[in-house]
Amino acid sequence: MRQYWGVRGRQAKAQGRSTGAKDAGRRGEVTGGKQLDGFVSLARDLLVSCGLKQTQVYSGRAVSEIPGYYRPTKNWDVIAVAGTSKGASGLVACIEIKSLGGPSFSNNFNNRVEEALGNSADVWKAYEREVLPLYPKPFLGYIMLLEDAPESTSAVRISAPHFEVDKIFADSSYAKRMRVLCERMIRERVYDAASLVMASRVQGVKGDYSEPVDTLTLERFANALCAHVGAFLAQKGKST
Repeated sequence: MRQYWGVRGRQAKAQGRSTGAKDAGRRGEVTGGKQLDGFVSLARDLLVSCGLKQTQVYSGRAVSEIPGYYRPTKNWDVIAVAGTSKGASGLVACIEIKSLGGPSFSNNFNNRVEEALGNSADVWKAYEREVLPLYPKPFLGYIMLLEDAPESTSAVRISAPHFEVDKIFADSSYAKRMRVLCERMIRERVYDAASLVMASRVQGVKGDYSEPVDTLTLERFANALCAHVGAFLAQKGKST
């Protein structure tokens, strides 16, 4: 958490230093990338602690791309594969790690929803159509870091002139909408596990955070992931 907010602050200061051009608002904090690298390292360490070898866990654009069905490939934040880099025999897990913060919660929230649903649909269709190996069935995980701010925790007006909106979204904040998204993605088996973490700028630089929903904690996410990896390793052991 400290790394996320620290990188955002440094990027905001450094952005445009050489060219003199800066992104509007707080966009300069995120356009440099790297702010979620701490969470990526955490996910990698978790997969290894579950029993996988470090050589089976990948992150980075050059090594964590997998085939899709609606597009040639998709780069996930962290993937785990069966076998080795010289001969992968199956996809064990895919983990996507995203953040959502100001200044434009509205546009960014919609983008995150579309990304999350699209990425999952692409993987499951690739698995169904045998673009990806049959075994093991991959674990799909989604981690969201949401900025805790008045703009994300206050009710947002809904404009839908032609049809009635699902009542669960009435007078909802972006924090509640993100909770609903994560819960429904798990219930509908879009993802196997999801985690929602929140932190304000003041909290974040200290490493503090909150988990607003008991069913979407990092601990539950870790337990679900390790259970999947454990089942894969146990079955693999029997087959050998």
